[in-house]
Amino acid sequence: MTVKTMLAAKGRDVVFLSPGATVGEAVNCLAEHRIGALVLVDEEMGVKGIFSERDVMRLLAERGTAVLEEKLEGVMTRVVVTCTEDEDIVTIMERMTRGRFRHVPVVSGNRLCGIISIGDVVKHRVEEMQREHDELRTYIMTA
Repeated sequence: MTVKTMLAAKGRDVVFLSPGATVGEAVNCLAEHRIGALVLVDEEMGVKGIFSERDVMRLLAERGTAVLEEKLEGVMTRVVVTCTEDEDIVTIMERMTRGRFRHVPVVSGNRLCGIISIGDVVKHRVEEMQREHDELRTYIMTA
């Protein structure tokens, strides 16, 4: 399965902010949408960074609540691993595992067009295993 197929099934909605937003605004946005990460984009929807709930916890532990007033551009992860719609889900799963991150923005050219989470990948894998189980069961029953 490709990223494009997965996005067609789950949707292409991505919650994003500008790097000029504050950490407090990001925290509110994460909570409001019940998500684990925000993609930070410029005016042309180019990916400039990513900010996750893990970042929130680390920053609060290091700097206290004063960090909530800081701009995301100063605390975001700037080197963002992305993927394209043509990539295989197994490849993305391996990339996430190796990099120890849970969200991969999907880009077309330089523009954000979706996001894949580890939850999406796990859901795909579980469905795939269930299909294989059902096919084997059917094969055994009809043999």
